[in-house]
Amino acid sequence: MPNPSLTLYVDARRVSPYAMSVFVALTEKRLPFELNTVKLSAGEQRSAEHRRRSLTGRVPTLVHGGFSLSESSAITEYLEEAFPAPHYAAIYPEDLFQRSRARQIQAWLRSDLMPIRVERPTDIVFFSAAGTPLSDPARSSVEALFFAAETLLPVGAANLFGEWCIADTELALMLNRLVMNGDVVPERLANYARDQWRRPSVQAWVNMERRNE
Repeated sequence: MPNPSLTLYVDARRVSPYAMSVFVALTEKRLPFELNTVKLSAGEQRSAEHRRRSLTGRVPTLVHGGFSLSESSAITEYLEEAFPAPHYAAIYPEDLFQRSRARQIQAWLRSDLMPIRVERPTDIVFFSAAGTPLSDPARSSVEALFFAAETLLPVGAANLFGEWCIADTELALMLNRLVMNGDVVPERLANYARDQWRRPSVQAWVNMERRNE
């Protein structure tokens, strides 16, 4: 029996790190899906139409047949359970401890490090550098980011947990906010971020046409 159709709603500028995460997850699992955009600058996320499909009125939102879900980490976990390995590619580690750690990383990247997200927005990654030095709170967040990344990433490893998982894409994007702005990043972490950025599923998102509106 064929799976119900999948539709992913993302921001029209295609700079949301959370939309990117879900796009990469769908692409890694080789799931066919339709990509639609929501123009946040015009307030389309608050429209009745979008609120009917998104409980939280946000992007990304995934529609799978008659079911819809917003909040990116909830969506990637749903995709892993709805389309499990080995028939579909895994996007989380198989090991319970590693899978839990990957989810911890995802939660932390969303709930913490706000000064980095404010002073090094993803516009830097997709358009142009910020050109301003980091504030003291941002430097403190950077230290926390580097400590966590260097602790979790084994020396000489290409990925956090042996095989790639969605947490690699998300951690690399947070690091690339700094790398692509020219901020000082430990070489090992900068190389990791650049290597993750070359992944075909990531490049499929990066190479989409976008406007800096």
